[in-house]
Amino acid sequence: MPPTNLTEVSEFILLGLTDDPELQKILFMIFLVIYIITLVGNLGMIVLIHNSSRLHTPMYFFLSHLSFVDFCYSTNITPQMLVHFLSQRKVISYAGCFTQCLSFIALVITEFYILASMAIDRYVAISSPLHYSTKMNHNVCLCLVIVPYVYGFLNGLSQSLLTFHLSFCGPNEINHFYCADPPLLLLACSDVFVKKMAMFTVAAFTLSSSLLIILCSYVFIFAAILRIRSAEGRWKAFSTCASHLIAVTLFYGTLFCMYLRPLSEQSVEESKTIAVFYTFLSPMLNPFIYSLRNKDVIESMNKMFQRKHFMKMRGCIT
Repeated sequence: MPPTNLTEVSEFILLGLTDDPELQKILFMIFLVIYIITLVGNLGMIVLIHNSSRLHTPMYFFLSHLSFVDFCYSTNITPQMLVHFLSQRKVISYAGCFTQCLSFIALVITEFYILASMAIDRYVAISSPLHYSTKMNHNVCLCLVIVPYVYGFLNGLSQSLLTFHLSFCGPNEINHFYCADPPLLLLACSDVFVKKMAMFTVAAFTLSSSLLIILCSYVFIFAAILRIRSAEGRWKAFSTCASHLIAVTLFYGTLFCMYLRPLSEQSVEESKTIAVFYTFLSPMLNPFIYSLRNKDVIESMNKMFQRKHFMKMRGCIT
């Protein structure tokens, strides 16, 4: 529970993306469609991987967890944002703000390291194909997802406790569409030096270490791809990797811009726009980028639909 004896503020007001009523209605429809696509894409991917024995491999194990994190990540912010688009007073409780802040940080960090785990998995698959099933056994895969979840939660909890131990005694308007650390710090009445140092240190370490794992893995992956004799094979491999790296660059680049800059009113205003990319677009696009372009996933999806159609037809006949 966040401490309440250090603040006179019992709730916060989220200013959102705009205060234009007409534009809010348009944005409500846009983000509702994005959220529906995100839910269908990620939950559909989880169900497909669970039900298809062909997809019971380490690669799809990590993909299912990525989809789960994206689902939670989007649901942590989007429903309340949609309600606020249609509300006169965009209020979030003190406890609700604490929970949203904790969940956001935990899920973002978890996603960083699951992306890194996926890169490691691909590196092992390409560099040691004969020993892949041995090296990426069930216990190894579990460790590569449990560690991100635990590390993400502990960081989210510690960062949120540091933020909500600050005293908020003045304005309670957060210049954002969710309870983010940077705009919250601008409202604090007490000294924020320790919190700022902790935030920048954790952000820098998490971003750089997870990105380093991904980049190192891809250096070896690209080296292996260049050894492929077929030009068509190299092109297909490069095309797949390029899509993955574009998504990683979008997700990491926007968060670098948000957290590794001097804290100011202008930077917070800019980060609000940047946050749209990694909060809404990345979770929506991940199922398509990482999975739906994959031949195994498409074939498993077709078989699942054919099986359901057959069961429906047999039910009609009987």
